[in-house]
Amino acid sequence: MDEKRSAVQRMQDYIERHITEPITLIQLARVAGYSPWYSARAFKDLTGTSPFEYIRCLRLSKAALKLSGENTKVIDVAFDFVFDSHEGFTRAFSKYFGITPKEFRKRKPRLGVFIPRRIEKLSSNGDKIMSRKTNTVFIQVIDRPARKLILKRGIKATHYFEYCEEVSCDIWGVLGGVKDALYEPVGMWLPSNLVKPGTSIYAQGVEVPMSYSRSLPEGCDLIELPPCKFMIFQGQQYKDEDFEEEILELREVIASYNPEISGFQWADSDGPRFQLEPVGYRGYIEGRPVRQINAPAGPYNY
Repeated sequence: MDEKRSAVQRMQDYIERHITEPITLIQLARVAGYSPWYSARAFKDLTGTSPFEYIRCLRLSKAALKLSGENTKVIDVAFDFVFDSHEGFTRAFSKYFGITPKEFRKRKPRLGVFIPRRIEKLSSNGDKIMSRKTNTVFIQVIDRPARKLILKRGIKATHYFEYCEEVSCDIWGVLGGVKDALYEPVGMWLPSNLVKPGTSIYAQGVEVPMSYSRSLPEGCDLIELPPCKFMIFQGQQYKDEDFEEEILELREVIASYNPEISGFQWADSDGPRFQLEPVGYRGYIEGRPVRQINAPAGPYNY
């Protein structure tokens, strides 16, 4: 197993060094020191994906970082990362991230970070083990203005399933029908300053403009939220039936991520941490409040 792991690490190192060049299975096999068949099998066994799927994900991630950090043409980025055409790159990018490269570059998010999940980690006794799969998470920081929040509180719920038992999941449809909503409904974890005595940390709600004056859905509260920055974490596409696994894996990323490397710090008292409805085609999404502590130097790749 140690030699198998070393062979896969050598292949990963080679891919990283030559990501802007054509890479063949023969080349990877030479680096690994095994046959092409065994090399490909070992790579998939330990990373959860084939070498070429791994290469494709890494190229798309690096291409997106280049688009977000530089004023460059989409076609140039496509060729830089070994895509044969603008059309082929656009299809691959759109399928992977749910947005075209042209639109991604146009929006120019303030912070764009793609984090390949580490394949290698340490067990409790210090031995190296391999995670089940390699994945990529897209992170950006967004600004939310002062706004109001329509929310339905629970009793003791700390997560979605407990909340549904206390309130019923029907409230989601009610919130989705709120006129003048700024965004889609969310599940949220309220900071202590927004929790009413005798009510739950977890709630569901929808944000509306400060000027909102319509009647509220039955049993809902209306509170004001100050301007706030959120760090948004978005995973890859997944099968809808795998949503629980995707939620847990993304939360592991959030728990281990240090926002200070990007010039931010967690600011959980500034607003609710929220989750969007888990939908496989766009990947699982969570947002957590942050405050800027210094000017970000630009995108980072891990």
